[in-house]
Amino acid sequence: MSGDGERSATAATGDGQIHVGLPVAEAAHISKRYGSTLALDDAGITVRAGETHALVGRNGAGKSTLVSILTGLQAPDTGEIRFSGVPAPRLSDRDAWRRHVACVYQKSTIIPELSVGENLLLNRYERSRSGLINWRALRHRAQELLTTWSVEVEAQTRAAELSVEQRQFVEIARALSFGARFIILDEPTAQLDAAAIARLFARMRDLQRQGVTFLFISHHLQEIYEICDMVTVFRDARHIVTAPVGDLPRGELIAAMTGEAGGLEAPRSRTALGGTAQVVLDVAALSTAGTFDDVTFQVRAGEIVGLAGSGGSGKTEVAETVIGLRTADSGTIAVAGHRPRPGDVGAALAAGVGFVPQDRHHQGLVSGMSVADNATLTIPQRIGSAGFLSTRRRDAVAATLIEDLAIKAPGPDLPVSGLSGGNQQKVVMARALANDPSLLVLITPTAGVDVRSKEFLLGKVEQVADSGTGVVIASDELDDLRLCDRVLVMFQGRIVADMPSGWRDHDVVAAMEGLTIDA
Repeated sequence: MSGDGERSATAATGDGQIHVGLPVAEAAHISKRYGSTLALDDAGITVRAGETHALVGRNGAGKSTLVSILTGLQAPDTGEIRFSGVPAPRLSDRDAWRRHVACVYQKSTIIPELSVGENLLLNRYERSRSGLINWRALRHRAQELLTTWSVEVEAQTRAAELSVEQRQFVEIARALSFGARFIILDEPTAQLDAAAIARLFARMRDLQRQGVTFLFISHHLQEIYEICDMVTVFRDARHIVTAPVGDLPRGELIAAMTGEAGGLEAPRSRTALGGTAQVVLDVAALSTAGTFDDVTFQVRAGEIVGLAGSGGSGKTEVAETVIGLRTADSGTIAVAGHRPRPGDVGAALAAGVGFVPQDRHHQGLVSGMSVADNATLTIPQRIGSAGFLSTRRRDAVAATLIEDLAIKAPGPDLPVSGLSGGNQQKVVMARALANDPSLLVLITPTAGVDVRSKEFLLGKVEQVADSGTGVVIASDELDDLRLCDRVLVMFQGRIVADMPSGWRDHDVVAAMEGLTIDA
């Protein structure tokens, strides 16, 4: 690990000159206000060449605002941005900004209808004398870029066919093709499984050796210690601390982020359930060819059961089958004694299932709709009749949900896209709870949220379970699984371990990786 000034920093400016010892990027005394909200207050960050520098903080700490200023999407009210010692370009000169910095966002900017090559070279297509696109030249240039940056996809592949991991690698290659060697990664692991995260980190280390510098934004603190050299903490719109990762233990890092000591490692205590509680989920011999095989388990009222496993384990697919997003080849699912029609989400909801999907952006939210509309999508019968919506009823229900989930929004009519990631996830949770479910199914429920929001959401799950709702949490996040009364570990489509609370991290991770297979 190396701190400020300890690393030999070599960086190229936009004019091609090499400057030694200068930060690749520097934001100094940055302030930004939106109306009465102070988003950044004399904040700053210094990123040295060749390092992977973490930027962490709770939702609302100012991270997103800083990124928008670092990438030239908006100007600060006060302060200065410099790249390799040179003042940042004019906001209108987008090409100049792209040569300095690029951001790979949690929500992909890849256009799924276009090919990989078209995405890579968007608005930079070589044209013939007649003005037509030279498709052969485009594919050749795109494949050169993919080969140069070791992205193992074909230029002619339709982008919609790419995995989340492949889309990220394509976006990184696109950024590098402009000449940028400073890449901001915004929650890059939020939708990746453990194996894909390991490949991403290996790729980052390889690119570091080739002179690429990263600013890494993540709510998963263990990743900070695995991949980053330096860490900067923002809290309440201000810079709190910058330090080598190795000099900042997890407890101190959380204290810097929250202003108080402690974190999610504190043990949770739950009263053990008796064997007489009602079975709210009965999964029997559930199988889908190539995905999962002979999956059998029960969840009782008030019980929290984890489905753990790495990519390809089948945990997510089992959870999605329970909610009706998938149809199994064989086996049965019963919810509170009733068998909802397989592959029918509406039937599952009607049977008493609440659901938080894996990807809130594409599966969990309708971004153009308000907080109130998103929170009440599952309960049309309560907020209207004869096909007509009562906005008064909708807003009354939404107001209760907003208060219950501590959603920070000025009102129910705010577009959900205007909320922070943590508050968006709370809206998804609110909708899952709106119909008072007897069974709650959650897939990676704390992905892409800050530590405080994670604590709140898991506390809410525990509260819901204490009221008698059965809960299934499908996740490979240990913090999510620690809440569970027992954890069913899946490997290659089968349940290989059933671990009661009190398990050790090592044992769960080993089972997830197939190191212990006790069928």
